Order: sequence, then C-alpha cells, then structure tokens
Amino acid sequence: MQFNRDALDSLKADPAASPIHRSLGFYYGNAEHDAALDAFYARFVGPGDLVFDVGAHVGDRIGSFRRLGARVVAVEPQPLCLRAIREIYAGDDDVVAIPAVCGGSAGTVDFYVNSANPTVSTASSDFVRAADGADGWQGQVWDEQFRVRSVTLDSLFAEHGIPAFVKIDVEGFEETVLSGLSRSVPALSFEFTTIEREVALRCLDRVTGLGFKEFNIAMGESMSMTFPEWVGREEMATHIRELPHEANAGDVYCR
Repeated sequence: MQFNRDALDSLKADPAASPIHRSLGFYYGNAEHDAALDAFYARFVGPGDLVFDVGAHVGDRIGSFRRLGARVVAVEPQPLCLRAIREIYAGDDDVVAIPAVCGGSAGTVDFYVNSANPTVSTASSDFVRAADGADGWQGQVWDEQFRVRSVTLDSLFAEHGIPAFVKIDVEGFEETVLSGLSRSVPALSFEFTTIEREVALRCLDRVTGLGFKEFNIAMGESMSMTFPEWVGREEMATHIRELPHEANAGDVYCR
C-alpha cells in the first residue's frame, strides 16, 4: 500500500506545516529506512493483522504496517500530525486515525506541546520535568498546552478488535497507557528514555502482570534488536538500569 505522495509534497511545501517538516523529511522517501522498518516489524505483523499505533506522530510506522498488509488504528492527539496522517493516507479505508491520547480512563487530559520539536510532545508532566535541565535535552521547551480526549486501549479494542501488535510511543506516558489495558495481546512495544528509567521498569511490571514473558530492546531508530535471543523480565530490567545516560531512548518489545 503506497501513501499519497502528492499529499506529502503538499505538506512539505505548506508553511503552516513547518513544525513537522523535519519529521516528514526524515521518515518519508527513504527507501533504505522503509526496508529496515518492514524487515523489523515483519516479525510481529502480517497480512490481515490489526495493529494499533499509539502515538503515531506523522505516521511513518503506519506506512510500514500497511506495506506488510495490516490494518491500522492510529491514535494521535496533535492536530497537525493528525492532518498529516489523514492527508497522507487519504482514501485508505484500512487506516483509522483517532484524535485522542490513550490513557488509564476515559475523559480528558492535559497535553504539553513542544512546538519546535513536536515529536517529543507529551501528556506526561513528569516527563517534561525530567527533561528540564537533563543532559542531552537542553533547549527543549514545552511551550503550549491544551486539553485532549483520553481513551483506553480496552475501549479501542472493544470498538475495533484485538490487535496482533500494539506500538506505544508517547514520551513518558507509557505507564498510563498500559494502565488502560487489562488483557494480553500477541506482542507490543513501549518506548522508554534514560531520563525516566523507573517508568520503564514499572511498564515491565505491568506487562509481566498481563502475561508477557519474553522481552527484547531496540535503541533509537536502529531497527535492530539488542539481544540475539529474547530474555526474561529481570534481565531486561537490569539492562535498562545499566544503560548509559547517553543511550537516550529505545523501545522494549514484549511477547
């Protein structure tokens, strides 16, 4: 499934979309990056599967999931990112974009926007505080705030079906997202940062309680698993604790 290249080009040329121009340029139009994404996610996603992309940003993972033949429910609260998803995947009935944050309950939450770097916008005030003055996060400013609808993964599952894979990338809000999930799925991933390791460890506890037993990790945009074989919860927790601060961020994969 190909995305709408005309829509992508139009967004790149639109001054109103300038906050996401860098993301659009990085994530779209790089065949090598696309191939790496597809090869990586193929271990979790296949034709006819349902995937949830929680924190979809400008939708590059949606593109990979669609190329692999999956249907996608994308959850994204930022209006400009939602616009990008809806325009780039216009006409694709197998992409559903939901303007919301995934949380622990239905309602509304505060959302903190980094207008110069929307990829790190977040619903977590703790994340904003942890980044303040942290090495490697200098100059990051969350300068806008708005209220946004909150939905739970459980409610989305009830409406759209049980997914084969859930990708959660929400800048420190991962634990809250997982608190709205009461059942296991075949596989999921959650992002973590070294400025909030304890959040990652609590996420590990949560998914272990949901029945996940095996874990691996990919750092940054490497699209490469760190461990040659999947490991248990304790080994993963130790690895996260021992990562150098400069490692910055990665995704824990659970099955």
